[in-house]
Order: sequence, then C-alpha cells, then structure tokens
Amino acid sequence: MADVKKLVLIEFTPAQMFELVDRCEDYPQFLPWCGGTEVHLRTDTITAATIHINYHGIKAQFSTENTKRWPNDMKLRLTEGPFTRLDGHWRFTPLGETACKVEFSLHYQFSSKLLEKVLGPVFNHIANTFVDSFVKRAGQVYAKG
Repeated sequence: MADVKKLVLIEFTPAQMFELVDRCEDYPQFLPWCGGTEVHLRTDTITAATIHINYHGIKAQFSTENTKRWPNDMKLRLTEGPFTRLDGHWRFTPLGETACKVEFSLHYQFSSKLLEKVLGPVFNHIANTFVDSFVKRAGQVYAKG
C-alpha cells in the first residue's frame, strides 16, 4: 500500500483550486502523463470520470467517482482500474480572501505484483507531482496581470 500526503499554501482561492481539480477534461493540457479523459457524470455533488495514463510507453486507465462539497473538498473513490484500492481526498481551506491551504492525500495498492512492478514507478511519480502540477496550472490560468 502506498500513501501520498501533500500540503501547500498558495495565493489562490479554494473555489479556483476546486475548479481546476474538478475539470478533469483539462488534464491533458497540463499533465504530461495524461493521455486523455472521459467524463461520465458531473453534478453539483459528483464527478465520475476515466483518466488515461500514457507515460514513457506505459499505458493504463482508471475510473473514479468523486464526491464533492464545493469549494472545500473532494473525495476520490476507485470504480475501475488496476488497483485493489485507490482512494483519496482533496481539501481546500481558505486563508483570508485570496489564499488557501491545499491538502491532498491518496492511498493505493495495485491488484497484482506484476502491475505494481510495471505501473508502480509511473504512478508513484504521478501521485507525488500531482499537487505541484495543479499549483503551476493555477499560476497559468489565474495569473494576475
């Protein structure tokens, strides 16, 4: 079982960060490992989607159903993919009117040793650079000036 926990303080609002995370159809524009996405359902409280990984010749996909409470948190739950477990949480806590604390946690375990050997290094890289990628994207999308 792998666990990833990240915490950053940034000068963007919870609503801005929430929108970036929820718009998984934009992931291929700024996540170099993302080979595409399919949104199956989006409501005020749920986003269900499939994410395609295409990184250095390694291809895989997984689907999640994310339960949302705009603009403060999002819980990720695996519905399909090469894992026995994949769940996580985004939390966006306001810090004044123009900043927030972003907390990301992810727990995952591959469904076989072979998959872990092949996909493990790629997925570990993805999980450990995920938050930084969203912070960089926020700078591009919401840059002042």
